[in-house]
Amino acid sequence: MQKISDAEMRRRVIVSSTIGNALEWFDFTVFGLFAGVIGKLFFPANDPTSSLLLTFATFGIAFAARPLGGLVFGLYADRHGRKKALVVMITLMAIGTGLLGVLPTYAAIGVAAPLLLLLARLIQGFSAGGEFGSASALLIEFAPPGMRGFYGAFQMVSQSLAFALGAAMAITLNANLSPEAFASWGWRVPFILGILIGPIGYYLRRKVDESPEFQAYLAEHAKAAAPPRKTTLGQLFTEHPRELLASFCLIAAGTAINYVGAVFLPAFAATELKLPLISAQYGLMFMSLANAALVLVFGLLSDKIGRRAVIVPALIVYCILYFVMLKRLVAEPTVAHLWQLQGIGVLLGALAGPMPAFMTEIFPVRVRSTGASLMYNFAVMLFGGLAPFINTWLVQTTGDKTAPVYYIFFAAAVGLIGLAAYRPAAPGLIAAPAR
Repeated sequence: MQKISDAEMRRRVIVSSTIGNALEWFDFTVFGLFAGVIGKLFFPANDPTSSLLLTFATFGIAFAARPLGGLVFGLYADRHGRKKALVVMITLMAIGTGLLGVLPTYAAIGVAAPLLLLLARLIQGFSAGGEFGSASALLIEFAPPGMRGFYGAFQMVSQSLAFALGAAMAITLNANLSPEAFASWGWRVPFILGILIGPIGYYLRRKVDESPEFQAYLAEHAKAAAPPRKTTLGQLFTEHPRELLASFCLIAAGTAINYVGAVFLPAFAATELKLPLISAQYGLMFMSLANAALVLVFGLLSDKIGRRAVIVPALIVYCILYFVMLKRLVAEPTVAHLWQLQGIGVLLGALAGPMPAFMTEIFPVRVRSTGASLMYNFAVMLFGGLAPFINTWLVQTTGDKTAPVYYIFFAAAVGLIGLAAYRPAAPGLIAAPAR
């Protein structure tokens, strides 16, 4: 069998690594955009806001499975290889997403419907738990010297494209179906299509090699006639506390901002501000497409000037603009003001681009998938999965429609604290960690 070139293998790695992240975020985007109809079908209530709260609560509770999945698949990837873990995860993710498309509603089977909905979300959450850490590790370990930021950024490209695809799917279905048809079966279409990604992802991931850095790590121990060290959770937390804290805080900031913009804001604009949902969907789609290009630019820039030099200004400027734009939108709810608020989301490219490289490369090879996956999923569970619920609750409890801005401020502050807590071995660029 003819050996393929390094360049061709890197292309395979980019596609196969990012397809799982794309499926994960496509599922979350569609769930958020369809939260209104899902709430009516699975959590019928007299008050639309209460129905929406229950839907977002299910969305958030499902994230409880992610840290467990991150731990299980992270440990597996660090002991047996990134490739093997990624093959299993893409299969389970497709099953969880597909189940959402075939579940009977509350009207058909009663209380069993929301319970099955929660089960589908838990399967999806568990399988997605190890995806980001293992896939990001594979990307940066295949990256040529000095290009880890650029290669890691492809994880976030897939995320942006998933946002755009989810929004485009929602727009197409709403434009071509009657409200009755959409509520009956139309909302199921994206979830059923998600099943197709499973076999495609499985095939692609089977065709890539194991990471060169992981192979070198195994070879080093084989040469020394000693098995690779199996790190316990206790050792992970005692030996790498700053790395864990930095990863957690940075992901907390990024995921909170992302989930507020992609999941909460469209539902908020339609429910509280009475703006057309399709307008929010268009805004999300175009912003996401712009971000897909920008994350690569900022990932590459972080290879040149350092991760921190790109991330910190982006967080500060985003918070200032979000405060101004949200105040304007609430004071005068127009589609133009909504799009302006969504438009500042392009600044997330500067946050998202360097993020995968930062939070994986600071860990040594032997704990890279475990450390990154565990912190990613704890942060996503606490700051991302619960973001739509918390922000909906804040608006309902305080009566202040600008309350989400304070959640954004808090998340950004957490991210800045994490960056301040970790100091790389070399100034500017993050130095490659020792194996």
